[in-house]
Amino acid sequence: MCGIAGIMGAPGKTVSAAEIHSMCSVMVHRGPDDEGIYSAPGIGLGMRRLSIIDLEHGRQPMHNEDGSVHVVANGEIYNFQALRRELEQRGHTFASGSDTETIVHLYEEYGVDCVQHLRGMFGLAIWDGRRRQLVLARDRLGIKPLYWTRTPTRIAFASELKCLLQLHDVPRALNLEAVDHLFAALSTPSADSILDGVHKLEPGHVLVARAGQEPVIRRYWDVEFEPDRTRDEASFVDELRGLLDESVRMHMVSDVPLGAFLSGGIDSSAVVATMAGLSDRPVNTFSVGFREPRYDESGQARRLANRLGAEHRQLILEADAIDVLDDITWHLDEPFGDSSAIPTYMVSKLASEHVTVVLSGDGGDELFAGYDKYVKEGREQRIDRVPAPLRRAAARIGSAMREGWPGRRFLQHHALSGTERYLDACQIMNLSERRALLHPEVRQKLDGDVARRDADRYLLGDEHDWLSRIQYLDLHRYLPMDILTKVDRMSMAHSIEVRVPLLDHKLVEFAATVPPELKLKGGKTKSIFKEAMRGILPDELIDRPKRGFAVPLGDWFRGKLSAYVRDLLLSETSRNRCVIDPARVEHLLRLHEAGRSMDLQLWTLISFELWCRRFLDSQAPTIEREEQRYAQQ
Repeated sequence: MCGIAGIMGAPGKTVSAAEIHSMCSVMVHRGPDDEGIYSAPGIGLGMRRLSIIDLEHGRQPMHNEDGSVHVVANGEIYNFQALRRELEQRGHTFASGSDTETIVHLYEEYGVDCVQHLRGMFGLAIWDGRRRQLVLARDRLGIKPLYWTRTPTRIAFASELKCLLQLHDVPRALNLEAVDHLFAALSTPSADSILDGVHKLEPGHVLVARAGQEPVIRRYWDVEFEPDRTRDEASFVDELRGLLDESVRMHMVSDVPLGAFLSGGIDSSAVVATMAGLSDRPVNTFSVGFREPRYDESGQARRLANRLGAEHRQLILEADAIDVLDDITWHLDEPFGDSSAIPTYMVSKLASEHVTVVLSGDGGDELFAGYDKYVKEGREQRIDRVPAPLRRAAARIGSAMREGWPGRRFLQHHALSGTERYLDACQIMNLSERRALLHPEVRQKLDGDVARRDADRYLLGDEHDWLSRIQYLDLHRYLPMDILTKVDRMSMAHSIEVRVPLLDHKLVEFAATVPPELKLKGGKTKSIFKEAMRGILPDELIDRPKRGFAVPLGDWFRGKLSAYVRDLLLSETSRNRCVIDPARVEHLLRLHEAGRSMDLQLWTLISFELWCRRFLDSQAPTIEREEQRYAQQ
């Protein structure tokens, strides 16, 4: 596991090693064990290393036998040993036991298509000195991040946005469309960042760049939802168990201590139970809970850990957890509206005191239809049978009602059809609410519904069933933009690697062949996955209703943190930025104080304000923060 950074500049000019060091120095948390830099005419590559595999010889950047190909990579390649054997048979010579070196020789054999052979999580960069070509690639599901930007004279990339801010020619200007998207979907768009001109390489894509030419970006992988109705349920259950066992086994390969997050839900429990069956020693498990009983699942996690013989540790969070917001803001890299970043940060901190690698159960809900919102959309499918004129009439009535009146949002939502209705249900603010939130000067610069345009790129045609369409959408948007972003940033803040065995792409491709009626059965979520876990997990856990990883923000914001929220969001600093309309913030605060649930909207506003103060308002160098932190350890 590493953090990577680099610059491709003019062909005859050597890239400054000092600049690469500057980029790497703000992500020491991603790799506290080592730094490596390669600088030559036209290219500079850098990495920070967290040693996981081949602790002694796995330094990066890595190169081939004649030094014409150099690679830096962030992540883990789980099939590297099989690939290495194949490459050695083809005559390649290896100098280490690292998984990263496999990428070097794969590129020699297959060129850019080498990524097709990788099974794992990665953000990587390959420099081909002969072709004067830079290749960037990101794993299929978006487990690891990769940002890039183009200035008039060069292309720069990094695992984190803050690395690019160390470069003098990367301006700190807000991407207003990304701001709009944030208040719809809790995150910035899939291919763009909060900064104008800085992009994300999307999951399953490669970027190929040559000096003086436009970068070429193409998709190298996508999941295809094609239900296989020639098989019975028992055969799907058997294959699912085998794939889960295989994936967890591969994800447990490590030369450093290893553990697992255990929330008490079925996904993390399935991973831990599989680990326990494959290990000859107790599994280290970690969880967080809350004082508020309706949010707390720590008891279930502890009981399962005891049943499996795990070494379990847990932490109970209270409102004072908000004290870490400045650090969370720094590590999130962008404004982020999912408040579960707080407990993820805290459980990662707990885990880092005992292990270096952690397995998690993320991805199961997207693959096997585990969200309650899927059940709700299944019920609302009946609305599509209502004649369109009646739905349009309901929309007009809803729009004419005053904001806050009972039934207004209900009528507007149920007037929609199909995927539009699902997209509306997934937004924390619809278009009209976002326009009311943003400052008038910002509104004038926005054209249409940014969040809807971003989602439209991932809408399957009507030839697919409704469940496959929304699962495909969530696999491409909610999973990488929210869930995986949160887990990567908050775990790396504490220099631990999180692996997600449910998102092995072989398992993902299998899940897309499971018929929808075996995922949602009789209004019950994740039916096929639950059947696969029968006899492995206790029935009371399998049949217990799902509870999300929620945070009692509403209670906190009306209690100990009420003054903090008001002072921050209505401060002169915020008002003078002229991005958010203070009158609308005041309105949201009043609604929340009156008992309406506005916690996600307020949390997103808090995250945005703290990010602006940390990265936009301050133009000072930020390297010292990382250097001071690690000097104290």
